[in-house]
Amino acid sequence: MKKIVLTGGGTAGHVTPNIALLPKLRELGYEIHYIGSYDGIEKKLIADFDIPYYGISTGKLRRYFDVKNFTDPFRVVKGFAEAKKILKQIKPDIVFSKGGFVSVPVVRAAASLKIPCIIHESDMTPGLANKLCIPVATKVCCNFPETLQNLPADKAVLTGSPIREELTKGNKIAGLDYCGFSANQPVIMVIGGSLGAANVNKAVRDALPALLKDFQVVHICGQGKVDNLLLTTKGYKQFEYVKAELKDLFAMADVVISRAGANAICELLALKKPNLLIPLVSGSRGDQVLNAKSFEAQGFSMVLSEDDITETALTDKVHELFFTRQTYIDNMEKSNQLGAIATITGLIEEIVCDESH
Repeated sequence: MKKIVLTGGGTAGHVTPNIALLPKLRELGYEIHYIGSYDGIEKKLIADFDIPYYGISTGKLRRYFDVKNFTDPFRVVKGFAEAKKILKQIKPDIVFSKGGFVSVPVVRAAASLKIPCIIHESDMTPGLANKLCIPVATKVCCNFPETLQNLPADKAVLTGSPIREELTKGNKIAGLDYCGFSANQPVIMVIGGSLGAANVNKAVRDALPALLKDFQVVHICGQGKVDNLLLTTKGYKQFEYVKAELKDLFAMADVVISRAGANAICELLALKKPNLLIPLVSGSRGDQVLNAKSFEAQGFSMVLSEDDITETALTDKVHELFFTRQTYIDNMEKSNQLGAIATITGLIEEIVCDESH
């Protein structure tokens, strides 16, 4: 039986594309294993899928001063040794990495054992973890046409991001029932990313009195970020995190307010949801700003800078987006960044087939 090891973690964005590949990999007859960190979000997310999970030591590689910079390199070295031992035991035909710092020791260990690796870069410019993996990767998949110029020409493939098939199968009525919403008023869905987004959460809540005049609002606000004072507000429903019902909430939403993480915006593109992006600026390397600019330029998204958020600005943008939503839907329908699952699994099959001959 063909064997594949998936890796990636740190945020949900480094895990959900791997999850999206699972049904197709199973259909193609792969035995699937997952290597992640001891206790990262990936461990929790993968637990639902009946896949052997292996935890390794991991450390973050930072571009700024931090006391952990002195200890984390030792964790990475330990992780490399652990990953190598696990890979020798599994003997996979290939490794597919979705990035994040846990992936560095795994990809490097695989390369040292001559196991081919495909890595996926979600953002416009490669992150530090993937930069460390690109030299030893067999192929590098990416989401944006602009990224190709930052990658080795013989390795780069524009694939888009794998989107979980079930997200396309939502039911609007089920979404309305789940939130206790009326079918007579449009719905705004707010997603802050897997860790939530304090500034976006605050901006949306400040603008609620104005927004609720015309819309119902479902707000996925992140762990520990529910505002108890707003629990009984009519037309406003909050969730820390949504799993099975997410597809129904997407089906119900007329427009979406979101951060500009690559996987989040690729889901919006695949689902053709008109969206207002508020890219994360502070504490990031600026990748969300670039992602948002690309989607704005392609006519898929409207963008509001975090620095420009006011109650009025947010309300005005949402109204403008709602009334021009068909234009965004039409542009998204013409996109050629879809069909990532078929493209990526095709690459996996090609490499495994080459290696076996």
